Amino acid sequence: MARVKGGLNARKKHNRVLKLAKGYRGARSKQYRVAKQSVMRALNSSFSGRKQRKRDMRSLWIIRINAAARMNGLSYSRLMYGLKLADVEINRKMLSEMAINDAEGFKELTEVAKAKLA
Repeated sequence: MARVKGGLNARKKHNRVLKLAKGYRGARSKQYRVAKQSVMRALNSSFSGRKQRKRDMRSLWIIRINAAARMNGLSYSRLMYGLKLADVEINRKMLSEMAINDAEGFKELTEVAKAKLA
C-alpha cells in the first residue's frame, strides 16, 4: 500500500485560516502560525461581542425611557414600578420606540403609572 502524505490536508487547513485572516496587517495575514492566533482571538471576540451588543441595546433603551419619563415628571424606576402596579406588560424596547416615535402614547403610559403610584 502506498504511503499517504499529509501535505494536502495541512495546506487546506492553513488556507482556511489564512482566508479568515485576510485584511489583517503584516504577518497576521501571511504567516499561518500568527494568523491562527489572530483568527482565534477574533472569533472569541465576535462571540462575546454578540452578547455585549444585547447588553448595550438594553442600556440604550433604558436611557431613552428615562429621558422621556423625566420630561413627563417621573424617573425611570418610578415609571417602571407604576407600570408594573398597573399590570402594563410592555418591554423596554417597545417603550423606547414609543418614547421616540409616539410621544402622546408614552405620555398616556406615564399618566397610568402616576395614577397607580398615587
